[in-house]
Amino acid sequence: MKPLPSISADACRPFLSELEPLFDAMDREYERVAGRYGFTCTGCADNCCQTRFYHHTLLEFTYLSKGFRSLSETERGQITARAGEVVKQSEAADAWGDTIRLWCPLNDAGKCVLYPYRPMICRLHGIPHELRRPAQPPRVGPGCDDFHGQCGQGAYIRFDRTPFYARMAALERQLRQAVGCSDRLKLTVAEMILQFP
Repeated sequence: MKPLPSISADACRPFLSELEPLFDAMDREYERVAGRYGFTCTGCADNCCQTRFYHHTLLEFTYLSKGFRSLSETERGQITARAGEVVKQSEAADAWGDTIRLWCPLNDAGKCVLYPYRPMICRLHGIPHELRRPAQPPRVGPGCDDFHGQCGQGAYIRFDRTPFYARMAALERQLRQAVGCSDRLKLTVAEMILQFP
């Protein structure tokens, strides 16, 4: 895991102030569409907090780090210890070619301790969605198992992630240009936590 360069909070502040309303817009649209389906996330056997999602933006890394710094020293220590264990077990499973499902180190008794700062996929996962690319038909993704258990295979209600992804990508480019970072990013939440300053 290559360490990320140190970036000043001042350099990131204007981009994070634009990220917050974008995340709010994601949350509102997700809730609107989930409400039309009658879907409520209550946790399940295929819990997304046990899925190894990779995150690719310096923006999300920085925002999650901001939330992490708002916690008490004790909480940060407990989360960092859990993150270390998750990374260790994941690396061991990878070495053996095994698939392993581990709780996100931010999950405490079924609740995300940094819920307002959670990454984009944590906000958008669960309901059917689409992504649009130029000169291609939309790619439609399914909902999670819990969604299908609650809502069945009814008619698709449009949930287009494209505008959110496009705005995130534009903000990410601007942030990277401002701080002079061209390093590729592919980190789980646990790996991010271990790199927080």
